[in-house]
Amino acid sequence: MTEGFYETFERAKWHFDLRDPISAAKILEPLRDEQPESRSLLELLGRAYFHSAQLRKAEETFRKLIDLDPCDAWAHIALARSLERQDRDDEAGRYRRLHAAMAGGSRD
Repeated sequence: MTEGFYETFERAKWHFDLRDPISAAKILEPLRDEQPESRSLLELLGRAYFHSAQLRKAEETFRKLIDLDPCDAWAHIALARSLERQDRDDEAGRYRRLHAAMAGGSRD
């Protein structure tokens, strides 16, 4: 029996929850190709990339989330943190400010 989208996503989430973000990302990448506009998938994939220090991939994924929903405050702060970990603080500042404005003033 073949695993469907939901079962595969849940398996990836299970790996992520067990602190195995590399396996989670490997499982999610083919799903992203099938459903490139799935925000829940992109969020988990971005988190998996971030937690496995694949920061360029995390950045690309969080940018895609922002493209899909420019009002997603969480995606803005996730992108800011990805940029900061790449020592791109000036660029990250823009996304931190956008997040703060969306979150009512909080910079976290």
